[in-house]
Amino acid sequence: MTQDAPYFADIANGPDGGRAFWLKTSDGVRVRMGCWPAAGPTAPKGTVLLFPGRTEYVEKYGPAAAELAQRGYGTIAMDWRGQGLADRPSRDRMVGHVQDFAQYQTDVAALLDQAEALNLPKPYYLIGHSMGGCIGLRALLNGLDVRAAVFSAPMWGIRFSPGVQPVARMLSKAARLTRQGQRYAPGTGPVTYVLSSGFDGNVLTRDPEIYAWMQSQLAAHPALALGGPGLQWLDEAIYECMRLSALPSPRLPCLCFLGDAEKIVDPAPIHARMAQWPGGSLRLIPEAEHEIMMEVPATRQTFYTEATALFDAAR
Repeated sequence: MTQDAPYFADIANGPDGGRAFWLKTSDGVRVRMGCWPAAGPTAPKGTVLLFPGRTEYVEKYGPAAAELAQRGYGTIAMDWRGQGLADRPSRDRMVGHVQDFAQYQTDVAALLDQAEALNLPKPYYLIGHSMGGCIGLRALLNGLDVRAAVFSAPMWGIRFSPGVQPVARMLSKAARLTRQGQRYAPGTGPVTYVLSSGFDGNVLTRDPEIYAWMQSQLAAHPALALGGPGLQWLDEAIYECMRLSALPSPRLPCLCFLGDAEKIVDPAPIHARMAQWPGGSLRLIPEAEHEIMMEVPATRQTFYTEATALFDAAR
């Protein structure tokens, strides 16, 4: 049975008709799905499965859904377990925690089941941002049925300062073995990034209006906020990226966007994978930061125009 969930239209800036639903995964976790219909004379061309990054939530992608709707595509997105309004496994609800990265694929399965139950227009397409790009690549390798994929700064590796990665791996592994995996990773804490950091010097976007909008979303609905990652999440993320790096890319049309000012994910695995992706190409955006879909207007328009051109060609 489909159960409506809260959808904060006041902060989403999404297209008309946006809704949210509670989903129950096969392992009993409650996650939240957002759904926006397509619009315009060419609609519907299909449905975009939009996989958000760590700390993110459905409403953050309202503007993305509006851009895709204007181009004829519906959009669904979700709050992964441990963030947004989804169930959070830690007693400290602000720490980013997951027991096993494979659990995110259970969330993907619940999303797909709901899309089928709602009879959303096919074919499906994938957009994966940051951690969502990591989850999305794994889903593709598991057989996710989409016609084409677009990635935005995918987390196929985590950027560390020189010499820090071996220390981070040892620390996260030790924390897991001593059942301290829900402790915050060094340098992070319970306050979410956009509320703890001002616009100047931020590592997400060059657009001050977008940054202020992200801050206003969390000020209006604090329950959506998430702080830094826990050490177990970090351990799982490092090893999932390592496992993925050993696997070939699927034979699927693919476009990957990466800002040349990227400071959160490691660009090297992105360059390496896209250089060998059959039918794939890498789009480098000068001066862009991590969040391509939240960047300055010209960058945002480049992303949606080129992404939907790939989707159109794959129909």
